Amino acid sequence: MKGRVVSDKMDKTVVVEVDRKFMHTTFKKVVRTTTKYKVHDEKNECKVGDVILMVETRPLSKDKRWRLLEIVKKAEAIESEATVQG
Repeated sequence: MKGRVVSDKMDKTVVVEVDRKFMHTTFKKVVRTTTKYKVHDEKNECKVGDVILMVETRPLSKDKRWRLLEIVKKAEAIESEATVQG
């Protein structure tokens, strides 16, 4: 599954948001839903904004059932306003 990292505050764990689109059964409209998963990141290499590939694995903790497979796209580096002004 592919998703975007929304939090990297925990040690060896990141929170990943996965978007999913599907057709509503009654109203026949496209519905977009997001789900958050806790993913095991052994080397703490993911940052907020990264797009990653994750794979399901055995339960690693109470909420963590996913493991980082690879980082598809790194987040863009944001320049601070202090360096721009100075």
